Amino acid sequence: MSKYKIIVNPESGRGAGGRAIPQIKAYLKAHNLDFDIITTERPWHAAELAQQAITDDFDVIVSAGGDGTSNEVLNGLMLSHKAGFAAAMGVLPVGQGNDFAFGMGIPTELEAACQTLAANNRRVIDVGYVTGGRRPEGRYFGNGIGIGFDAVVGFEALKLKRLHGFPAYLVAALKTIFLFFKAPQVRIDLDEESLTLPALMVSIMNGRRMGGGFMMAPHGDAGDGFLDLCIATQVSKLKIFALVFRFMKGDQGDHPAVQFKRATRVKVTALEGVLPTHADGETVSTEKTELNIELLPNQLELITQRK
Repeated sequence: MSKYKIIVNPESGRGAGGRAIPQIKAYLKAHNLDFDIITTERPWHAAELAQQAITDDFDVIVSAGGDGTSNEVLNGLMLSHKAGFAAAMGVLPVGQGNDFAFGMGIPTELEAACQTLAANNRRVIDVGYVTGGRRPEGRYFGNGIGIGFDAVVGFEALKLKRLHGFPAYLVAALKTIFLFFKAPQVRIDLDEESLTLPALMVSIMNGRRMGGGFMMAPHGDAGDGFLDLCIATQVSKLKIFALVFRFMKGDQGDHPAVQFKRATRVKVTALEGVLPTHADGETVSTEKTELNIELLPNQLELITQRK
């Protein structure tokens, strides 16, 4: 019988993580799962707790929080995996965006997510790795990298104390139109192709969605061995406004300013301007820099509804 370590970030979702603990306990007990719950106390603590849980022989390490918490747990598992350990990852999405869970086929409603844990259906997923900016040592990611406009949206959403979830990201996106409207000149080196262009936004996805509702890679698949890129070039403020709603529907692919690419390795270099960047919502860069991203295939076992 599997032993589940539930790592809860009580600050996720403006405190929703902490408030969800009684429900999590009740749902998991109802499914007769063998589990232990622990809460995080500081940044990166979830990664440390995940590594310790593997040392303590837990078979499934569960992130109960948002995308940042999932990212930390994933990093802890990957670091332990390099040391020769192995455990599956589970997710109980009680954060703000929950984009990693959505893209991996995990229900974003808590009771259904607990049922998914109990069903214990597993698939092996790819994992991304980024170096550069504030992360010269490198950091793993499960969902995606956002460079430019969508990174600034994430930064601005965190400032909106009275809103949470997708409404916060939508308001932040509308605000960002007036903050980040001049596209930096960048060079994007892919596996066998190089692009130089003014890129308002470069999304490099392993999952499908960012910002709680913006479909950066509508057909993304975390098990197909490729990163999915969505690149938006310079457009007017008015056209940015219209594009925001195209991204919500996931039909931006036929817009002349948008192009999709696929690759296993990506290097993005700022030739002019800066590269505000996040990985799974965690800040990677706010300055002019060079970023290297690669896909590591078949890295992590994940409990999910999706085959």
